[in-house]
Amino acid sequence: MRRLALPLGLLALSLCTWPALSIDMDGAQRRQWTLEKCERYKAAWLTLVSRRGTTDLGPQFVESHDAFIASGCTKQADVCPRTARELDVANAMVIAAMNAGAASTFPPFACRK
Repeated sequence: MRRLALPLGLLALSLCTWPALSIDMDGAQRRQWTLEKCERYKAAWLTLVSRRGTTDLGPQFVESHDAFIASGCTKQADVCPRTARELDVANAMVIAAMNAGAASTFPPFACRK
């Protein structure tokens, strides 16, 4: 039991001090981070398009996606992948967003209807 005392003590200490170490971003910092994530996401989209093209992507998919980026990545998610190719692109963009530091919920993919 003695061997667990130190790790448990460190765990308890870290849980007590963790909130104090977290950074509370104000509105301006959150907006700046959203813009940064959007720029990174846009760069990933441009890279994907330059490598794969948009040949098999529907115009609604591309237009909705472009509108999301044009909004500064703040437009409500409404890009619905309807084909296997669009789903492949959506999955690639979710991974790219996560690699760029954004959450998997950042990309605009949702099928509401």
